[in-house]
Amino acid sequence: RGENTVMANTLRPYLDCVRTTLDAGLCIRNFPSQTVERHNKPEIEVKGSKELLLNPITICRTSGERTLIEPSVNSVRISVAIKQADEIEEILCHKFTRFLMQRSEQFIIMRRKPTEGYDISFLITHVHLEKMWKHKLVDFVIHFMEEIDKEISGMKIAINARARIVANEFMKKF
Repeated sequence: RGENTVMANTLRPYLDCVRTTLDAGLCIRNFPSQTVERHNKPEIEVKGSKELLLNPITICRTSGERTLIEPSVNSVRISVAIKQADEIEEILCHKFTRFLMQRSEQFIIMRRKPTEGYDISFLITHVHLEKMWKHKLVDFVIHFMEEIDKEISGMKIAINARARIVANEFMKKF
């Protein structure tokens, strides 16, 4: 099974590529379990039949910032690796995504645990598409990807400003 990789350098083309791929991948439908009667589980999570899974697509902006879209017949899993330039950003990203995942019920499509090698994951099933508009779900994922970078950068700036103030106060004693 091949995995497609698409490279993009700036944020807008990267997000446009993710949007287009998500729009195409979200052509999902109700598909009950082939093994258990009256069960309807996301095939991308169960991985019961290979014929029900489509090829996963990785869209990369940089080696550290990428999105994995795994479509199947009745669900799509979107995993996002967030840019982490240094140790502070790694810590902030880990704490922030952990905070969000603990409150995943409020986000409805967010998974409690990310896919291996990624920072945060979403799972969209046919039930979500029956209750919500497809373009609004895609807009939410894209908006989330835009805002999480801004949030982490803002937190890093706030930490650096606070560290500068603390250092100045400490140095005044000498």
